[in-house]
Amino acid sequence: MHFEPAIDPLLPATATAWHLVFVDGKLLLPEDDAAALSPMSVDAFGAPQAPRHFLGRLDALDCWALRLAEVPAGYRPVPLRAAMMQFPAPLMGLAGRAAQVLEWDRTHRHCGVCGTATVLQPGERARRCPACGHSSYPRLSPAMMALVWRTDRGQPELLLARAPHFAPGMYSALAGFVEAGESLEECVHREVAEEVGVTVTGLHYYGSQSWPFPHSLMVAFSAQWSGGEIVPQAGEIEDAQWFTLDALPAIPPRFSISGHLIRDTAQALADAARPGR
Repeated sequence: MHFEPAIDPLLPATATAWHLVFVDGKLLLPEDDAAALSPMSVDAFGAPQAPRHFLGRLDALDCWALRLAEVPAGYRPVPLRAAMMQFPAPLMGLAGRAAQVLEWDRTHRHCGVCGTATVLQPGERARRCPACGHSSYPRLSPAMMALVWRTDRGQPELLLARAPHFAPGMYSALAGFVEAGESLEECVHREVAEEVGVTVTGLHYYGSQSWPFPHSLMVAFSAQWSGGEIVPQAGEIEDAQWFTLDALPAIPPRFSISGHLIRDTAQALADAARPGR
C-alpha cells in the first residue's frame, strides 16, 4: 500500500475514498467487523458541516479525516490504540495522521495570541489568525527512547523499567520528552540519569515512530551502561531492573517502536555473545 501525502484535495476526486472518522477521540469501525477499514463512497459520512481534512491518497484513493458529533448507525467507536494494533502498517500510519490533524484542528480554532477565530490556509496545514497574522501548525512533540544494555557481568543484560500506568507486569525502555534547547543526545543522557540514576555511553540511533497519543515523535536509541546503580525516580518509575536475555519480563508488542527496539537489541546482543563470534 503506497501513501501519497497531500493537503489540498487532488483532482479529479476518486469515486471511493478512505474515511478516518472520529467521535470523541475514538475511531469508527463497522459494528460487524471492528478490525475492518475499507474504502467507501465519497459521501458515506457526508455532512458538509463536519470538520474534515484531506490527507492524501492511499493506493490511489483519496483519504479524509473527519470528526462527527455522534456515532452513526452501523458503526462503533474503538480506542485509537486498539484499532491501530489491528491494522497493517500503512493504515496504522494513516489513522495516526488523521487523529493528529483532527486534534490540531480542534485545539487551534482560536488564535493563541489574540483570541480571534482562525481560518484554514490553502496549500499548507495551518490555521491563520486574520487579525494578527499568527499561524498555528500541527504540534509535534519529540521524545527520546533509550534501551540501556551491558555485558560486563558475564552475560548480556537489558535495563528495563515500568511506570505506574503500565499494564501489570509490563516493562519497557526508558523514555522522556525533549526539552527546549536540548539535543536528542542530551535528552537521552538527562532522562536516563533522572529516571534510573545511571550513566551511558555509545549512543546508537535505532529508528523513529510517529506516536499519535496525542502528537509525539518517538526517537529510539540503544546505549551502553557506563556507571551507576539503579535508583528509580520517585513518582515516575515504579520499578527498574537489569534483566538477562533469557529472563525478560512482559514487554510491549511490536506495534510500538519500544517492542521492536527491545527485541532487536536483545537478538543482536545474543548473536554477539555466541561462541565463535
